[in-house]
Amino acid sequence: MAGSLCLSRIGPLWRALMASAAISAAVALTGCQTDGVDVAKAMRPLSPQMVALIEQKGMSKESPILARIFKEDSELEIWKQDRNGRFALLKTYPICRWSGELGPKVKQGDRQAPEGFYTITPGQMNPNSAYYLSFNIGYPNAFDRAHGRTGAHLMVHGDCSSAGCYAMTDEQISEIYSLARESFFGGQHSFQIQAYPFRMTPMNMAKHRNSPHFAFWKMLKQGYDHFEVSRLEPKVNVCDRRYVFDAEAPSGAKFDAAGRCPAYEVDKELVQAVAQKQKSDDAQFAQLVQRNTPTVPVVTGRDGGMHQTFLAKLAPRSVRDPDGSVRYEVDPAAAAKLGSYVKPPREPDVPAAETTAATSAPRAAETKTAAAVPQEGPLSRLVSGWFGGNQASPEPVKTAAAPPPKPAKPRPAAAAAIAAKPNPQPHQEAAAVPAPAPVRTTAASGASLMSGATPVVSSDSFESRFGPLR
Repeated sequence: MAGSLCLSRIGPLWRALMASAAISAAVALTGCQTDGVDVAKAMRPLSPQMVALIEQKGMSKESPILARIFKEDSELEIWKQDRNGRFALLKTYPICRWSGELGPKVKQGDRQAPEGFYTITPGQMNPNSAYYLSFNIGYPNAFDRAHGRTGAHLMVHGDCSSAGCYAMTDEQISEIYSLARESFFGGQHSFQIQAYPFRMTPMNMAKHRNSPHFAFWKMLKQGYDHFEVSRLEPKVNVCDRRYVFDAEAPSGAKFDAAGRCPAYEVDKELVQAVAQKQKSDDAQFAQLVQRNTPTVPVVTGRDGGMHQTFLAKLAPRSVRDPDGSVRYEVDPAAAAKLGSYVKPPREPDVPAAETTAATSAPRAAETKTAAAVPQEGPLSRLVSGWFGGNQASPEPVKTAAAPPPKPAKPRPAAAAAIAAKPNPQPHQEAAAVPAPAPVRTTAASGASLMSGATPVVSSDSFESRFGPLR
């Protein structure tokens, strides 16, 4: 009894020491590249305010987490398992920057931030990030690979610039990183990120019904609906080149991302609850379409988004260049508070009404801006052996020249990218991207409504726990 009591007291300390040793060893392996790196930031404790919020919501500091991302709202949600075993919303973070348009990432260099279901293991956490702290989203996943999609090392990281990533402020990524770390200490084998174009409501589906991505989004909505009704992390498989949620297959049956789906079953109560929700959503969607609810442009001409709270802080100002063109800069002092490198979204230089169906996603090559992909730090190679993470080498980046600048009328909300200050670190995850010139973009306006795949779900997760660290 005394021995058990002693072990229970030193357990958290032992787990922290083990993790700290792993991080320290990983940093040591990088040699001179780690000069000036503050290893302690990866082990920074949760603030007293966050600990109080966790307790207030009936959760424990080490209970599992789950993340949801919504591009259109520029928000990242952290959900945490409560004492009833269900997930509840812990906190919503405004996203400082994401790049591209709504829609999935298709190929290297398209600047698209991924959409879909991704798994984060401890081996994907990077305490030695050039952007304060980061973790690898895990793109491409099995679904992406089955569709021949390319790209790698796409992150959730600090600073406020994105080339296919989801960028938070340093303060935000520090808190999110710490929440993930504590959940790993508590035994969570991995946590899930659900990345959506928008909240999958009937209104949003109606507004985006003309998008060529509509079938893909209907498939994502299956997983969204299962989580909404169950508040449990959906188990995700891929077969027949589509997502399959919480499918229970017979022993020995395997899910092949590019092959036919095996016979499987889904919890009947969950299926009924989801069907009831979808019936209601479909009825509302039909009414909205019948009332000719306006649709939104498929391509906006912007390069991604930034939450309004951050845009307001940047105080954009217009600057006229010697050639007569107008560009928008942000106040360096305001930008420095968001990160060492801040790049707001580019505003379109033509009204959205002028766009046509010539481009969707991926966007036309002439509208792209060169960018380097983030590279993961050495922690992955060390910790992967402990927890099952894995990394690939960074791939070369294809660049395309942007069209020549075109004069544009000043717009208060517009802001061209400038660096608040250069990032001096030699091992950056993404190269600093020069401020792009205004680009005239053509966009898609129509695509026939398509029925999405019909994945199914059964809920239950976190059965895999870390034995050595418990």
